Amino acid sequence: MSAAPSGEPAATPRKRGRPARRSAEDGPGARERILASARTEFAERGYDKASVRGIARGAEVDPALVHHYFGTKEQVFGAAIESAFAPAFVVPRLFEDSRPEELGEKIVRAFFHIWEDPRTRDPMLAVLRSAVNNEKAAQVFRQLLKRNLLSRAAAVLDVPDAELRVELAASQMVGAALVRYVIGMEPIASEPLDQLAARLAPAVQQHLTGSPAPVAPGPGPGPGPGA
Repeated sequence: MSAAPSGEPAATPRKRGRPARRSAEDGPGARERILASARTEFAERGYDKASVRGIARGAEVDPALVHHYFGTKEQVFGAAIESAFAPAFVVPRLFEDSRPEELGEKIVRAFFHIWEDPRTRDPMLAVLRSAVNNEKAAQVFRQLLKRNLLSRAAAVLDVPDAELRVELAASQMVGAALVRYVIGMEPIASEPLDQLAARLAPAVQQHLTGSPAPVAPGPGPGPGPGA
């Protein structure tokens, strides 16, 4: 290869797989802009209609840069979920740092503290809306939730059926969050957080550490023919 003309700096070779930088689009914050655009794209268009090109357009970057950072659309969605739910992924630490009898109240308050803040609530809602409307998106969501939250919490809960207990407790809290922040059903939507937590904590505590309630026997078989 011939040398650069005298007085001109030699061109810096570009890394494999990385698009040429045309402007400030690949500067600091590009990755965060892509994630923010992805959450918006998935929330507004749904998983099926969202595209890498649309995500790139919203972030004002080249589509090749989206692929460079995240890969496929499915991988972009996974990254969007992981970044949006990152504040909730610290909840399993409470299982390690709390006494068993404190778990219900501490987890409920930590969980709803995250949802009360629009800076953390809005990104979670954006990807949650996509996850409930598409099976592939739901599968990605389940895998990340299980790996980063449910399985980690169950691993430090020293009770029988720990994974089932954690999932039941999560279902209790997520259901209340959807009613409060998405559906806006009253009076849950406007209930003061302290009072809401006080009502939910015992139910969550029961799921996590309480004795399973006995199952009432069902009705016996009816009388046989001719009885």
